[in-house]
Amino acid sequence: MHDDGRYDDPRLTGSGGRAPDGSVSRETSYQEWAVNDPRDASPHHPVDPVHRPDASATGAVRPVSSAPANVPPAREPHDPSDGPVNAPSPRPASARANAAIPARYEPQPPVSAVPHQPATAAAPADTPPVAGYEDEAAANTYVSRETPTREEDDPPLAMEAMRAVQILNPSGEVNMPRPDRTRVMCVANQKGGVGKTTTTVNLAVALALHGNRVLVVDLDPQGNASTGLNVPHHTGVPDVYDCLIDSVPLEEVAQAVEGIPNLWCVPATIDLAGAEIELVSVVARESRLSRAIEAYPGHFDYVFIDCPPSLGLLTVNALVAAQEVLIPIQCEYYALEGLNQLINNINLVRQHLNPKLDVSTILLTMYDRRTRLADAVEQDVRNHFGDKVLQAVIPRNVRVSEAPSYGQSVMTYDPGSRGATSYFEAAQEIAERGVKEPVSRNA
Repeated sequence: MHDDGRYDDPRLTGSGGRAPDGSVSRETSYQEWAVNDPRDASPHHPVDPVHRPDASATGAVRPVSSAPANVPPAREPHDPSDGPVNAPSPRPASARANAAIPARYEPQPPVSAVPHQPATAAAPADTPPVAGYEDEAAANTYVSRETPTREEDDPPLAMEAMRAVQILNPSGEVNMPRPDRTRVMCVANQKGGVGKTTTTVNLAVALALHGNRVLVVDLDPQGNASTGLNVPHHTGVPDVYDCLIDSVPLEEVAQAVEGIPNLWCVPATIDLAGAEIELVSVVARESRLSRAIEAYPGHFDYVFIDCPPSLGLLTVNALVAAQEVLIPIQCEYYALEGLNQLINNINLVRQHLNPKLDVSTILLTMYDRRTRLADAVEQDVRNHFGDKVLQAVIPRNVRVSEAPSYGQSVMTYDPGSRGATSYFEAAQEIAERGVKEPVSRNA
């Protein structure tokens, strides 16, 4: 035997399965290699009719034989006169030549791979096709837990971008209602670290971005509100101390906030720390700030006063000058414990100095949804104050804490964050409440 691509077998006779030179090709098909091609049908090599395309089915191949799925086709008993068992079966030369052309054949799945299944029910006519699936029946029945349905909202990044555009309001349109008269709001809480300055800055920016004229008065000697609005407040800069002690007009002290239209700020320097001692001997010391705001020649829609974390003369000046009190409450027990003392002082100011003062707004800040304590504090505050508590709740968000380090509010630092969205909703709710309940005094 020589290896030239063919095997010589002297036991085969005739021309079937043998080349003209008497050799047998390696590509000769055996009986087990049948590919169900009708051209290979012969009396000695029948076609196994296990699978045939059924035109009535929707693209599926159905078995038409009643034989079990995993049973191989039956083999005829071996005849000794046909030669050895492993000898190749005689095939016509034309069929042997076409066996090496794969493009002429349509491969069929094995018998065990396609069990008998009923035809898939047709999908409704109004169901749109799924991209990437040519078979409409498979597209309509395919369901994945990780694939969003067609009815779901846009992706998170798209939603965040939409919120950012809504908050920044690049068109400059007046999207929040403007009150008929100036609303002077005092942001007060004698406990520190509850979010008074953060609330003042972000609410003021949110209202100013949507068409309202806003003035922020920084009455805290630390000057954090001035830092958050990127307003200079170092020593030597005219500040609110000059207005309280030296009776300097407020318009000479107010500074326009860079990058935010319709927003002004009266800064506070470290000199304000000694104002409480100097105000002791001043006539009408409790109403110095109120007269300064009333004497301002311009018109503002909102005036926010950021109070220090105490109940001294600076806070009393803010309560006398304001018409409404906004109390930020941290969702913890200590913030809730000191609330009674603040309410008592507000009632004293209302009885003796400012009868029009009212606690109009309660804002829950630093809400942590993972703790039961936050839920308990929220329920207690809502049960006690009722409708005065805003529906918007400010969550714990790192973007809110990062923004002051860049001299910005969270509204401009990351307008798509959860913190910016929450403060925007709170500002919108405050603006809507002001229209329903018009303020009774004009500053």
